[in-house]
Amino acid sequence: MAKTSPRQRKTTGRVMHEFKHGELKSGRGGKGGKVKSRRQAIAIAMHEAGASKYDTKSERKRSLAKSKSKEAHGRTGQQEKEGKSHVGARGRPESSRAMGGRNEKRVSKRRGSNGRRRSKARKR
Repeated sequence: MAKTSPRQRKTTGRVMHEFKHGELKSGRGGKGGKVKSRRQAIAIAMHEAGASKYDTKSERKRSLAKSKSKEAHGRTGQQEKEGKSHVGARGRPESSRAMGGRNEKRVSKRRGSNGRRRSKARKR
């Protein structure tokens, strides 16, 4: 298999994060229940990233576009659990009700000391 692109690696990483935190579900709409096997999680990650050697080129392209759309709209298991509007949301209102999230009033935190200083300066 050819080397994966940075976008594919990001998607694979997100899916494996979901697996580690027990958020990865199998089947259509997650109706199949939690994924317990690491090998199955890897297969799902490769499929979502469009890097699976068992899919055709058009299927790979379609599945990567689908998972990127899911990440952009905040519909991944990780984003719903952590209440983020999109991958990398920081300092912005988190997932809104319209996006299917529940924590729309919370604002995602910045890490580091200068982030804290900035937020204090904004409040004054």
